[in-house]
Amino acid sequence: MENNHSHEHNHGHEHTHDHTHNHSHDVNSPESKEELLALLSYMVSHNKHHAAELEELSKSTSGVSYDLLQSAIASYNEGNRLLEEALSKM
Repeated sequence: MENNHSHEHNHGHEHTHDHTHNHSHDVNSPESKEELLALLSYMVSHNKHHAAELEELSKSTSGVSYDLLQSAIASYNEGNRLLEEALSKM
């Protein structure tokens, strides 16, 4: 597995923002761990924002749609819990 590479992540979202991330995954770089921690922290925050948006959207639904959105929200929350646990171990 190649550990020394750089790439961009382009993200477009319906909630009117676009952003690009440039970062290195060079494990020998002194900034590598700091960048990883920053990126993972950002992802947790970003996921929480999406979960809140889904919660608002779910208020306009009912039945199976509501149940599925609540399940998606629970998945975001569980993913965030795991990301936060991983961050605490770094």
